[in-house]
Amino acid sequence: MTSAMSKDALFAELTGILQEMFEIEPSKISLQSNLYTDLDIDSIDAVDLVVRLKELTGKRLQPEVFKSVRTVQDVVDALANLLAE
Repeated sequence: MTSAMSKDALFAELTGILQEMFEIEPSKISLQSNLYTDLDIDSIDAVDLVVRLKELTGKRLQPEVFKSVRTVQDVVDALANLLAE
């Protein structure tokens, strides 16, 4: 993945990962979707997601950053910031 990835591209990648890992219908995934209440992702799933995002970006999201994310938009923003570093 390159640091020039747009937020749209990050959202598309994240949507694919959520579909693949957690069998979430794409129609349920929007930027406003809450990971925990809308998509039923629990703390174990979140750890798995962080590992997968590290594989995607080649960089590790800091735990304090991931603890602050609630929505798909938050994840996209966190990834965009990580790639911009």
